[in-house]
Amino acid sequence: MSETTRVPPDHIGWLLHRASTVWSHRFAHAMAKAGFPWYAEARGALLRHLAAEPVSQSEIAARAGLTKQAVQQHLDALVEDGIVERLPDPKDARRRRVRLTSAGLAALAEGDRIKARIEAQDAARIGPARLEALRRDLVTLAQDA
Repeated sequence: MSETTRVPPDHIGWLLHRASTVWSHRFAHAMAKAGFPWYAEARGALLRHLAAEPVSQSEIAARAGLTKQAVQQHLDALVEDGIVERLPDPKDARRRRVRLTSAGLAALAEGDRIKARIEAQDAARIGPARLEALRRDLVTLAQDA
C-alpha cells in the first residue's frame, strides 16, 4: 500500500462517529429545508443546552463546553434571528438569563418532528427491533464506566 492510500480506522469509535456525523447532517439539512437554516451552524447547537426555564449564559457555556465569548457571539446571532431572548436575572442585575422565544420553541418542535421522521427512516432501513436494540446498546455505552 502506498503512503498516500489511507484506510479508514477500523474500530467502533470511528463507526459511532461516522453514524453520528451522518445523522447530524441529515437533521441539519432537514431543519434548513424546514426554514431553520441557522440550525446547521454552530449557534444551532446551543439550543440543546437551553432549559424550559431561563438559563444563564455561563451555564450554557459550561453545558456546551464553549467559552463565554463564543456563547455570547452565538447568542447575539440567535437574538438577532428572534430565536432566544435575554432577560435580566432577578437575583443579580449584572447577569442576563436566556430563554427561547416562541420562534425558538417552534424550531424545537419542528426538530422533534424531524428527529421522529429520521428514526422512522432508520427503522425502515434496519427494522424496528434492531433500531430499538441499538438504542438500548447506545444507552449502555453512553454510561460512564
